[in-house]
Amino acid sequence: MIDLGPRLLVALDYDNAEQCLKTVQQLNPKDCRLKIGKELFTAAGPSIVNAVQALGFEVFLDLKFHDIPNTVAGAINSAANLGVWMVNVHALGGERMMVAARNALASFQQRPQLIAVTVLTSMDASDLAGIGIQETPEQVVARLARLAQQSGMDGVVCSAMETAQMKQALGNAFLTVTPGIRPVSAAQGDQRRVVTPEQAIQNGSDYIVVGRPITQAADPAAACAAIASSIRAE
Repeated sequence: MIDLGPRLLVALDYDNAEQCLKTVQQLNPKDCRLKIGKELFTAAGPSIVNAVQALGFEVFLDLKFHDIPNTVAGAINSAANLGVWMVNVHALGGERMMVAARNALASFQQRPQLIAVTVLTSMDASDLAGIGIQETPEQVVARLARLAQQSGMDGVVCSAMETAQMKQALGNAFLTVTPGIRPVSAAQGDQRRVVTPEQAIQNGSDYIVVGRPITQAADPAAACAAIASSIRAE
């Protein structure tokens, strides 16, 4: 089996670099990688990526690029130049956009993992119906994941509830990154399709994303280490 490295991705949902770094300095790169999303990146810019990488962490730059193919290709190239470990696009951008993103990485000897978002884990069937999609979340995820694989993506972001069918349909090498993860003791928050870290790994998730149960814990380091240990045992 391929060594995936730390399978826990800590979501740094902060609006400033100072608070973010205060938490990150308590964490161990052996336990986790870090996910930097729109809020933090918009507030702190590329410098926050450089700062946490200097502390020994690999970064998933979660900006969900979704634009015309040329614009997304340029954004992916810029992300790769930052040295990030993983970056993503939105599968709803279509095949031409995803192919352009993949082609933008062709010249990099050590390119980032490139994955696609399918259906946000905050969305359920009623949300999809509201935008004119009558299929179930599972059906939409399956269709977009097939398109992502055909377009050269390394994997997808999806709910852990869909990872088993994903692996069966698309193979074990196709990566699954799953947000909506909550330890048993944590509040569900604004996520609707949630599972525990252990359940996610059992379902076939390659990487799990956990935010507030770690970043808002009284002891973030202990919370992170506990989750990392629990999924190593699976």
